[in-house]
Amino acid sequence: MMRDVVNSRYLHTAAVSGSSSVGNSLSSAEGSSLPLSDDVSRGGYTKVAGKIKLPRAGSASPMDTEDVEDESIGKDNMKALKMDHVVKDQRSRKEISSSKKIAKKLKNRNHTNLRRKILHASFGLAFGTLNYFVPRKFFLSGMTVLSLGTLMMELLRYKKHFGWMNDVLHATLGSSLRKHEMEGKFTGSLYFFLGVTLTAAIYPRTCATLGIFQLALADPSASYFGRKTKHVYWSRIENGLGGFGRNKGILGFLGGAIFCFPFNYQLLKSAKFPAPPTTSSLLAASLALGLAGAFADLAVPTPALTLPKRILGRRVPPFHVDDNFVVPIFSGYAATKIFERLGWNANTIFLSRFLWL
Repeated sequence: MMRDVVNSRYLHTAAVSGSSSVGNSLSSAEGSSLPLSDDVSRGGYTKVAGKIKLPRAGSASPMDTEDVEDESIGKDNMKALKMDHVVKDQRSRKEISSSKKIAKKLKNRNHTNLRRKILHASFGLAFGTLNYFVPRKFFLSGMTVLSLGTLMMELLRYKKHFGWMNDVLHATLGSSLRKHEMEGKFTGSLYFFLGVTLTAAIYPRTCATLGIFQLALADPSASYFGRKTKHVYWSRIENGLGGFGRNKGILGFLGGAIFCFPFNYQLLKSAKFPAPPTTSSLLAASLALGLAGAFADLAVPTPALTLPKRILGRRVPPFHVDDNFVVPIFSGYAATKIFERLGWNANTIFLSRFLWL
């Protein structure tokens, strides 16, 4: 029945259009060996997923078509399409599950993770040193490229065909990663690089360097002391004030500030000033800088404030407020105000060539 319809329609089309390929059209229409999934055009008729597109009756144009079901071939076609869809779905699931498998091997944010803290401090000290000694335009250019590249990676690594990025990330950083960083959230590296870049861009070089050094030391030390004293109930900040300091502790804050103090003091003591500063002013500036860095870390709540998954019906990336971003920017700002208060001009203070010597 189906083939009779094909033949009669194409006899009509050939008669109207004066085509000389009736024989070819009929022989192609009667042929049964058509591919299962791709659109196929044989002898003027087209077959798409179990349907045959035929010229509409009474029309002189072969482009004016209508769909006619072809049950005999439609079943095979549908089977092939379903199998193709299943294979693609399995590949997609495998890619998505790779991050989940990695997440099972990682610790959550409540774990001390000394390796992560050492890596954090090392990168912070390295970036602070580079900021001070590398020409500004080169450092900012490099940090901008690094930040944008990391952002691109974060936006892609949970999508189909980019699951390999999670494998590379895990192979590179290993247990320094946290569980939530493989469960849909961005890594702290993105905020670290963005924080360093903005700090270097908006503050005088000396103040920016001191701000980045507070990120290197105050952040991990405050976290370490906070976890070590979490059993001291009176020091804990439960819900905080509007989220301020949520799930953090006063002792962690003080531990971070004190840890930074000797480093800041030695750094400023070895710096070159237009006029020699007093010891008391050096001590005050060193302690104030440590308090600023630890305070910025304290202010960021745990878990972090995150953007809603959808805004105006559109899915948005999982950006959140991160201490790696807040600490250097706030500390750099604090450095400018501390210097002003003490009557120091940030542009005339030069840190030692070897920072400590």
